Amino acid sequence: MSKDKYSIEDMLYLMERLRDPVDGCPWDLKQSFETIVPFTLEEVYEVVDTIERGDYPHLKEELGDLLFQVVFYAQLGREQNLFDFSGVVSTLVAKLISRHPHVFPEGTLNSRRDPNSDIQEDQIKRTWEALKQDERGTKGRHGVLDDIPQSLPAIVRAQKLQKRAARVGFDWPDIEGVLDKIIEEANELKQAIASKDSSHIEEEVGDLLFSCVNLGRHLGVENEGALRRTSNKFERRFRYIEECAEAEGKSVEQMTLTEMDQLWNRAKDHV
Repeated sequence: MSKDKYSIEDMLYLMERLRDPVDGCPWDLKQSFETIVPFTLEEVYEVVDTIERGDYPHLKEELGDLLFQVVFYAQLGREQNLFDFSGVVSTLVAKLISRHPHVFPEGTLNSRRDPNSDIQEDQIKRTWEALKQDERGTKGRHGVLDDIPQSLPAIVRAQKLQKRAARVGFDWPDIEGVLDKIIEEANELKQAIASKDSSHIEEEVGDLLFSCVNLGRHLGVENEGALRRTSNKFERRFRYIEECAEAEGKSVEQMTLTEMDQLWNRAKDHV
């Protein structure tokens, strides 16, 4: 008999059943920590996409899909006697309590700060980063750039590397320095293109992109989201060109660049 509402306990039981070696799901039984990573990344991006499209009626479903990934990892950990879901939750709660001394002053979940006490956001950030640095030290990671995952999207990782280095003073003092660096990198790219050295060209393209990420960071822009929104805008406008071409009985392949440019300019007023 089905229930109107299921709980996290039901979710954990369902996951256990899916991995039951006797009558579980063959696909789920074949999975490992490594094989489900691509699905985890896909679910994260689907959550992001749902939020950016403002599709909140479906956000609950997408968050559930993402939660399932966590439950899956926890089941794998339990089977290998590494950890279980309750351990994941307990570790998370303990870490968040320790990182929020301005909320839990006695280091316990039930402790509360004086609501009249003055809390400065910049002090909260400094405390947060100091605590994270201490945590990195306990894990044997003492470098400023340690624990920034290699697997992050390149733009996200570039911004995190720059932000981390900036905390110790390795940064341009103002926006003008960043803009000058972009011009410098663009000129170096021109020289690389003239040399026709493909390896050098790739390196200089990377340097230019890295500098553009730095500009966005200095301006308070979340670069990954900005580029994603621009890509979506490009897609909408190009689809407009395709639709206009179809209305004229053509395909975009049959249009001249001039015709497509004219439609592109029209698209700016429509999408």
